[in-house]
Amino acid sequence: MNPSTSADDAMTQQTLLDAYATLLDSAAHMHELASAEQWAELIEQRTQYVMLVDKLRHLDAGVALDADGQQRKAELLERILEHDATVRRQLVARRDELSKLIDVSERERRLHRAYGPQQGATDAFYTHHEDDVKRTT
Repeated sequence: MNPSTSADDAMTQQTLLDAYATLLDSAAHMHELASAEQWAELIEQRTQYVMLVDKLRHLDAGVALDADGQQRKAELLERILEHDATVRRQLVARRDELSKLIDVSERERRLHRAYGPQQGATDAFYTHHEDDVKRTT
């Protein structure tokens, strides 16, 4: 192996590891956004994250890492997955919260439909009854 090939391999390995580090930064940022309940920003960041994963997949397919590179990649992946799992838990909690709000809203809507028209009739009854009471006193 000539020296330029070895230097190219090292640069390619470093490029791959840098891409994993960038992905880790993105995962950590998504974790921060989820913790701050900044859901719209999280969706935007997730889009960028998916694009990074796609680029990384293509880069990773063409690079063979040495033992140190494999160790560093494993460490980065572990941290990425930790952030990802936390974000997923927070998203599930948010989904459950929204589901409860939707259920309450649906129940209120059904109650309003069921009892709303009667409320108007009851109000009219009390209004007429009050008029009758005023006339007799």
